[in-house]
Parts: sequence; C-alpha cells; structure tokens
Amino acid sequence: MKARNPDLVGVTADVAELVALRGAGRRVELSAPYRARAALAGSHRSAQRGRGVEFDEVRAYQPGDDARSIDWRVSARRGRIYSKLFHEERERPVLMLVDLRAPMRFGSRSAFKSVVAARTAACLAWAAAEHGDRIGGLVLSENQAREVRPGRRKARLVSLLESLASATGETVDSGGLGLGRALARLRRRARAGSCVFVISDFHDFDEEARMHLAHLARTAEVTCIHVYDALEAAAPPPGRYLVSDGERVAALAAGDRVWRERYVARFEHRRSELKEFCRRRGVELMALRTDADVERALAKRGRKAKTRPQRRTRR
Repeated sequence: MKARNPDLVGVTADVAELVALRGAGRRVELSAPYRARAALAGSHRSAQRGRGVEFDEVRAYQPGDDARSIDWRVSARRGRIYSKLFHEERERPVLMLVDLRAPMRFGSRSAFKSVVAARTAACLAWAAAEHGDRIGGLVLSENQAREVRPGRRKARLVSLLESLASATGETVDSGGLGLGRALARLRRRARAGSCVFVISDFHDFDEEARMHLAHLARTAEVTCIHVYDALEAAAPPPGRYLVSDGERVAALAAGDRVWRERYVARFEHRRSELKEFCRRRGVELMALRTDADVERALAKRGRKAKTRPQRRTRR
C-alpha cells in the first residue's frame, strides 16, 4: 500500500483513516431523545404498542386483542380478562448529509472542517453498523452530490467511506448543489423514523434549507452538527496576514477594531440563527470545533441524549 503524504493529514481524508475509526464508532452512542417510528421491524424501541419483546403494561382485554397476549394469571386474580402490552421494535435507518464543499476546506488548527466532517460521518456510520442499522446518505462536494442508498451490507458502508475520502480531495469547481437543494434531495429519501445527521458549517443556511430541514424534523430524528474553526469564531490577533485558496494570495489586515467586531458579530449571528431554528423545530444541535476530539464529542452527545426527556410521537 502506498504511504500517505504526511503533509495531507488533516487537509484530506483517506479511506484507511476512516476505516480505522471503526473502533471509535463502537464507543459512540447513537441514542437520542426520540423513539424510532419506521415501519420495518428492527432493534429500536418504538412508541407503538404491539407484539414486541419489551413488556409495557397489562390492561383490560379489548375486542381485537390477540388471544396469545392474555395474561391468565392476572385475569384469574382480578376476575376479568386482561391483556399484556409490549412495545414493538422498529428499524431506524441512519441517513447523513455531509457537506464537503469549498467553504468546508478551511482550518487553522489540527484539520480542515471538511476532514472533521468526514471523520464525524465515519464514526456515526460505524456506530450505525454496530447497531445493525441501515446506513446511507448524501456526500455533498463542490462538483457533485454522491448518493449512497441505505443498506446494511459492508460494501455499502465502504462505499460511503470512499465517497467521503474522495470528496475531501476534489479540485474545487462550481457545479455542486446548495444546502437547500441537497436537503430537498435527502428529504425525498428519508422515511418516518429515520435518524438524520446534517454535518456542515451551514454557511448557506437560507430559507430553502430551513424549509426542507423543518419538514424533515416533523417525521425524522434530526441532528445538526455545526462544524466550525476557532478562527471563524474569533478574529486573529491584530496584524497583517497572507491568506490563500490554493491559487490566489491576498493580504488580510486584522488590526481595525470595528472590522474585528463585525468579524465576530457575523459568525455569532449565523450561529444564533441556527441555534434558534433548531430550538423551535425540536432539532438537536451539536457544535464541533476543528480541534476537538471527534470521538469524545460524539460520546458526550450520546450521554446527554440519554438524560433528555423523550418527545412523544403523534398517533
């Protein structure tokens, strides 16, 4: 196997790096405050009562109840017929929209935002595979949107990892989808009860994106993972800096106080808008800085999810 150029670590992701996150994925919890609502049988607890394996309660027999669910012991003790109720188990397809477009190819610390997004998606994919969930999604690059249809086979997971690695190394172009159109495409693939992760810096979180994400949140369990760099949240120390997009070089003067205040305010405004949208729509929001430990951050999210009250589903 050809050795990887060490200068590209953190700039692009390769398949071997993403495959190596399998162990980290095993330690990541996908649990969240919502119950699965998909129609297929699976390994996740549903709000729907039926012939599952997890006991819920005993209630008075009603016409249409399965005779096999009658609790004869309770019935004999109370002098009338009672039925056992169980929670059915439902499958939870896991879908991801991973934004690896040009604005994500930036980072001032350990890695580009695009690489952190790819690593995050890989950890979540391995965690889903560990739970036996179908995994798929949309990898959004500047050139195209690669779709990986949900499936359980290892080949489907490898295809997703290959798409992630390839997209982080693409030459920048201008023919890709915007976030709104990508969410519209993901929305057509999502089914009720799906577990959806949107991993992006949300730089173009416009009205179209808001509309489609709101529709997704009505039937799916949605988590937005906001990837950002420390240099986006706070202006650099006063001085003159040379910046480049790989082709052109420009000078950035960061000494003006008004400019520095506007710099910070622009980022905070975008972040607060995203936070308020997620709060109103019942969407989980996770902030992930480029110098954060991805595995630790996802594990912390899982622990928090277990302590949240569950959202009741409509019947």
